Parts: sequence; structure tokens; C-alpha cells
Amino acid sequence: MAAATHTVTNQPPPLVDHDVFTADRALREGVERHLPPEHAGAAADELSALGRRAGSAQAQEWGAQANDNPPVLRTHDRYGHRIDEVDFHPAWHRLMEEAVGAGLTDPWSRPHGQLLRTAGFFVWTQVEAGHGCPVSMTHAAVPALRREPELAAVWEPLLASRTYRPGLDVPATAKPGALAGMGMTEKQGGSDVRANATRARPAGGEGEFTLTGHKWFCSAPMSDAFLVLAQTEDGGGRPTCFLVPRVLPDGSRNTFRIQRLKEKLGNRSNASSEVEFDGTTWARRVGEEARGVSTIIEMVAATRLDCVTGSAALMRQAVAQASHHAAHRTAFGKLLADQPLMQNVLADLALESEAATALTLRLAAAYDAAAAGDEQERGLLRIAVPAAKYWVTKRCTPTVAEALECLGGNGYVEESGMPRLLRESPLNSLWEGSGNVQALDVLRALQREPQGFDAFLREIGTARGTDHRLDAAIKELLTQLGDLEGIETKARRLTEQMALVLQGSLLVRYAPPEVADAFCASRLGGDWGTAFGTLPYGVDLAGVAGRVGAGVG
Repeated sequence: MAAATHTVTNQPPPLVDHDVFTADRALREGVERHLPPEHAGAAADELSALGRRAGSAQAQEWGAQANDNPPVLRTHDRYGHRIDEVDFHPAWHRLMEEAVGAGLTDPWSRPHGQLLRTAGFFVWTQVEAGHGCPVSMTHAAVPALRREPELAAVWEPLLASRTYRPGLDVPATAKPGALAGMGMTEKQGGSDVRANATRARPAGGEGEFTLTGHKWFCSAPMSDAFLVLAQTEDGGGRPTCFLVPRVLPDGSRNTFRIQRLKEKLGNRSNASSEVEFDGTTWARRVGEEARGVSTIIEMVAATRLDCVTGSAALMRQAVAQASHHAAHRTAFGKLLADQPLMQNVLADLALESEAATALTLRLAAAYDAAAAGDEQERGLLRIAVPAAKYWVTKRCTPTVAEALECLGGNGYVEESGMPRLLRESPLNSLWEGSGNVQALDVLRALQREPQGFDAFLREIGTARGTDHRLDAAIKELLTQLGDLEGIETKARRLTEQMALVLQGSLLVRYAPPEVADAFCASRLGGDWGTAFGTLPYGVDLAGVAGRVGAGVG
């Protein structure tokens, strides 16, 4: 009898039908840490239900389908009428329906809402990252709109709704829920929004304008409304913020020309576009004239937290896939997970993921406290958010790339899902300001807002005396900050040091001793190579790697 030529052995099973939340010890413990005991149980139940949906084979299939079938722009209907619509695959709409239904656009309606919303965003983003863009934009628009109570009264209930209703067939006010996008950057200016050329001219009513101009990047162009920046005649070159709805109250379309969709490295399920305002017939001013940057910066701050969250979630998913593979794949006579050098790699990756998760949740809890009036927490956010955005998003790509390598050649094949994670991994370091923008923002806060730096020092100071390597890193940071010569050139290094010290202080206080020891030894103690898998001898590799979570292996 001929030997079988196609017997499949030593191939790990797919990582499906598990609870993404409960399996993640760092996330689960972090949520519990920042909640009062009386709220922790209900929160865990809610997030566990979302985690089971996120870990289902069905949800993962939606994620794959949404990326395999990217959105399509339709500028005209069959009769030649301009419609400027974007068509999405049904899987995209299922993902959006789940995200909105889970309250991921609404941190406002309950206590600890930002923490719960951030944890949910962390869980659900692991299914598919692209649809997180409109989810993030929608939730982040609310703080800016609150500058105009009349507008907020109309739009906040729609944006915070748990009902997803796509389409531009009726005004947003006739729908049970709405989405919001944002248009800031233009091709001649990029992050320098004061170079924007879009013009706003007064229309008939108070605070009403018409717009003429373009946006080089407009997020989520299928949304019901957008916050955009434009120059007014009396603005003195300083832009003003405006709300631009897609459908007007009488059911007619506002002029909103989608010129093309961007063809991107990753984030393929999501539509990013170039748009033109060709005498757009209705825009409503949000905030004071010529104060558009300070108005929309509240939206930017909220989306920067989502950049941190999204990157931490991508890292977590990549590390979970690598750990799952190693727990089921045999090489050279034993499981990969039992090979000492692979243990070092997996422990190092798990350490990076846990540090990012701890920082993400700390920032979310600070948002809740700041919203309740805690000025120290508000000051901490002013420095910690751009520092975290800089560092966590920078660490995402090398983390995902190393996790992909753990799967060997299988990780380079699209069916593994790892290439999609790798293509997605650089995005958050670009969105809402690249690395230089974040580092300079940290520098600006240090120079102009001493209350923020004081809050930062208080935060890291709570861990002083618990680990000599952390103490030494704090001392070195303060030394660097004491020398202002060439400070702008050193902005990236300072920001990196601040983020690492903040992560170290959190892990020393809250993580198991083996995790805190490994982090301080490698990230703060100087005994660390430049590649993953170079944790120093003596670190509890199994203990650190085991933090990836029960149920993954």
C-alpha cells in the first residue's frame, strides 16, 4: 500500500472560541484594580461576554472578510447624480454593530465609563482594528461638541447611542444613532494645521458658515457628521472648528465631495479619504472663532488614548497567537514553549504587552477621575498621554514582527492573520500626530504646564524605594531634565524615558514580582539587548510568559 502523502500533523489548532478578556490576566486584573469592588463583578461579566464574542470563530471571520473586501467609493449613481457614498462589505457592518452595541462609542453615561469603554475597545479591537477608527472618532467628538451646549444636546445622544444605523438616506436626527468623523489635515500642511487653506464664510444664521476647500485625510467619510478646521475672515490665520453634517435637516445632501479613498499599507477595511468642500452649504461653528485647535484638541486627546489602546491590543493579540502556536508546535523533540530560548522570547513579548496594558488602563482611569474634577489626574494626562502615545505605538511594530517570527514561515502566510496585524501595527504611531509631534508635545507640556510635570512626579514617586533600578532610572530622568541645552534634539529620548519609568512604576506597584523584576532588569537596569528574547539570566521566564493567560495555550 502506498504511503499517505498528505497527513497533517504538528500544526496548532486555530485560536478560536475562547474568552479574549478572561484569558488576559493583565487586562482582567487591571480593570479590577481601577474599579470599586462593588462594580468589579458586573464589569467582568460584561467584558467577558464581549470577550467571548471577540474570540468566536464567527467574529474572526468577519474581521478577515472586512479586510479581504475593502470599501468601495461610489461618486455618482446610475443616472449621473453625485452621491459620494462608500460601500462596505456586510462583515464591516456586523463588526460596527457589535462595537456600537457594546457601548464603545459611549464612555459618558455611567461611572468609570472611560475605563470600561477602553477595556472593551481593547478586547474588540483584537478582532479587527480598522473599524476602530469610526468608533474612536465618534466617542471623541463629544468633548469638542460640548463647547456648544445647543449642538451637544442634539448630537451627544446620537453619538453615544448603542444602535448602529448606517446610511445617508435621512438626516442624522431622524436616526437612532450616528457616527462622527474628523477632517483636520491638508496636503500643504499636514500636522501644521495653521497652514490650512479651507475657508469659512458666514451664512444666514448665527454661527452658520459655508466652507470651500479640501482635506487631505478625512477619517471615516461615511459618517453622519464631521469636525473640521477652516479659516475665517477674522481669524487672523488661526483656524476655527466647525461641525459639518452629511445630510441637511430637509433631507438633502450637504456638499461633501469624496475625491478618492486612500490605498493604505494596512487598515484596509476602513475608508480614509480626500474630500473637497465646494461651497458646502451648511457648517456650524464649534467653540470660539480662531480657537479651533484648542477646541478640537479635546477630540485629539481622546483619540490619542485610543491609539495607545489600539496598539496595546494589537500587541496582545500578536503575543497571544505566538504563545498559542508555541504551546502546540513541537520542534527538536519538545514543544516550542518548553525550549529555553523560545521561552525567553515569549516572556519578553509578554512583558512588553503587559506594560502597555497597565499603562493604557491607568490613563483610562485618569480620564474618569479628571472628568469628575480631579485636577491632578488632568495634569497627569497632559504629559502621560503623549508620552504613552509615543512609546506604546513605537513598540507595537517590533513586538508584532517578533511574534510573527515565532510562527516561522506560517506567520508570513496571510491565512495565519499575522501579516494583517503587522500591516496594521505602524498606523497608531502616525495617527493623531507622529512620534516627533508627540515628543514635542511632551516638551511643550514640561515647559509651559508645570502642574502636569508635578502630577507625573507624584505618580512615579509612589513607587520610589521599591526597586533600586526604578529609583536609578527616575534619578537619571531628573538629571536629563535638568540640562536644557539641546532639549528639542533630546525630546524623543526624554519621552521614551518618561514612558518607561511610568510603566515601571505601575508594574512595581501592581504586577506580580516576577514581572516587575523582569521589566526593571531589562528596560530600566540596562541588562537588556536590543532584540526580543534577551532577558537576563535569572529572570522567571515561565512566570512572565505565563501571564499571557490561561486558555490561550
